[in-house]
Parts: sequence; structure tokens; C-alpha cells
Amino acid sequence: MPASASSNTSLAAKREKLRALSAKARLRAENAIAAYYPDEGPLARVLYPRHLEFFRAGAACRQRLMLAANRVGKTEGVGGYELTLHLTGLYPHWWEGRRFTRPVRAWACGDTTESVREILQRKLLGPPEAPGAGLIPRRAIREVARRGSGVADAVERVAVAHATGGLSWLKFKSYDQKRRAFQGTEQDVIWLDEEPPMDVYAECLMRTMTTGGLLMLTFTPLLGLSEVVLSFLPGGKLPQAEEVA
Repeated sequence: MPASASSNTSLAAKREKLRALSAKARLRAENAIAAYYPDEGPLARVLYPRHLEFFRAGAACRQRLMLAANRVGKTEGVGGYELTLHLTGLYPHWWEGRRFTRPVRAWACGDTTESVREILQRKLLGPPEAPGAGLIPRRAIREVARRGSGVADAVERVAVAHATGGLSWLKFKSYDQKRRAFQGTEQDVIWLDEEPPMDVYAECLMRTMTTGGLLMLTFTPLLGLSEVVLSFLPGGKLPQAEEVA
């Protein structure tokens, strides 16, 4: 075989290998949630007992609070992870928490529209330039509706395919919309990331009451022993470190 032909064949093989690797990396990025809490390895789920305890509690407790310091994974690895499981119905084999056997209606809520876009929306959907690179698998996202005005690239609602058939609906909300924006509709799952005002918390509790739904809170107690925090603390005091769930 002439040297030029051999060189071309080698170059084509390298390009094909690069395309295959790129496709594999893209598929991995678009199903990132599959890599969370593996059976073994440096990120094995056994190394995250508090996270697992929070998940298990959902089988019996309608409302839960993950009260933790910054940078421990409470937004992505706790609230965002569990919400994604309920939206998709794709529960891992080890899951001992609450399971929904039908599509759900859910809210993901934070401080402001801007912070919801920058934190919750990115965690769940990925950045605007790479939709589907978040916790919700790209193949499960059926519709994304953006807000008609206000914050650029802010998403209002998302339709997510559920494993049992049909669509789950997720809406993004922010506390700066005030209590009125949280009134009226029944929800199966509500996730409050960052501490909510007491009236918003109470309204969200009402939204999940008739459905027997879940209310999840994940935040660092920056406001101290506030009314919301105290509602989760028997006797009004923090548990000792070894008792923290």
C-alpha cells in the first residue's frame, strides 16, 4: 500500500475514534444522574450516610429539611437528585425513599428569579448553551417553556417523560414572587432550595397536603433559629453533631 494511502487510512481511523469518544462523552453528559451514588469506588453512596438518611425518610415523612453547611452537596446531590427521580420515575435499585408510580406535578423554588436560573435551572437542565446537560436526562425532556419577559433565559416550566408513561410537569418559582404566586394548585413534590419566608413555606405545605405529596427543603441556616428552622427542631434547639440527619 502506498505511504499516502496508509497515512490517510490511519488519519480516518483516528477521526472515527475521536467521533466515538465524543459521542460517548456527550451521552454521559446527557445522562449525568446515572453516575450518582454508585455501588463502589471513591464516590460510593456508603460514604454519604446523611444524604441516604434524608432519602429514606421520604418514605414516611411528608416534609423534610436538609439543614447543612455550604458545599456539602445539598442542592445538587440531595434536592435536585431526588426531584429528578420523581419527575422521571427512574429510581435506582437501592432507593428506599418515596416512589411515585405515575407522572408528578412539581415546583423547584429559590430566592429570586435570577438565582433560580443560575442555580436550580442549571443543576436540573444544564446551561443555556448545553441544554440536557443537567440532572434531568436529555432524552426525558419533552418541552421547555421560557418566561415571556424579565430575566433572560429563565425557564418557567418543563415537561419530563415519566417511566410509566405520560408527562411530569416542573415549574420554577422564586420567593420574590411572594406568597400569592404559590397559591391555588395542588402539587406532588415541592423543593425549596434556600430558606423560604414562613408564609411561602406554609403555603407550600398546603399545596402538597391534599395530594399527600412531598415538601423538601435544603438550605444553610443563615438566618439563625428562624421560625422555619424551629418548626423542624423539637424543643427549639439544634441536635448534637452525631444526631444530625
